[in-house]
Amino acid sequence: MIVAAIDISSTSLGVSLSGVRFAYRRGFALFVPSLEVQPGEQILLAGASGSGKSTLLHLIAGIEDPSHGEIRIAGTNFLALRGAKRDTFRGRHIGMIFQTFNLLQGFSALENVMLALMLGGFDSSDQRSRAESTLTRLGIEDSHAPVENLSVGQQQRVAVARAVAGNPCVVLADEPTASLDPANARKAIELIKDAARTAGAALIVTSHDPSLIGAFDRVLDIGPLIATERAR
Repeated sequence: MIVAAIDISSTSLGVSLSGVRFAYRRGFALFVPSLEVQPGEQILLAGASGSGKSTLLHLIAGIEDPSHGEIRIAGTNFLALRGAKRDTFRGRHIGMIFQTFNLLQGFSALENVMLALMLGGFDSSDQRSRAESTLTRLGIEDSHAPVENLSVGQQQRVAVARAVAGNPCVVLADEPTASLDPANARKAIELIKDAARTAGAALIVTSHDPSLIGAFDRVLDIGPLIATERAR
């Protein structure tokens, strides 16, 4: 079995993983003895494709369940929540930015952001103002335009707005620049970092692009750990 072991410690309760283990059928296991990310901290999770970066984000987001361990978001044992309670907690405390954006076609930019706020349990009277102010801050002037009519850059801004409008505890961005050229990739990363900083959220970004390493003060590279385990 191939094991990628991740061990980083601090004193924060923003995002905390302890003894987390997840096994794949193909014989690869991800093991996280300790990982804590402080509120407002921004880290890059670097490594080759297939090294477990996306899986780690899915574990933090509660999309995948580990076989062992504990994951706490804002002090709450996230794994203890089930069904609708987990979904609501995720919508309230975790913002997600996907490589392909995952925006709802046929809906406006405003509706996409408002729906995320609704799923997060925000009061209906607060959803529109939160969504509009966030979209405006991120440079979307026509919030009523269907998202499929927006440029790729504008769609990415809507995806970022959807992730941060509720001022989440943590923002997770999975390969958000994979389809962009280097110049636009750096602009996109700065946009995401600024939005997360304004929201007061911890930010965890995955990428296999080494040019992004200089954009982060803290970089976790799990590639060498995997290579060491393979050699045994």
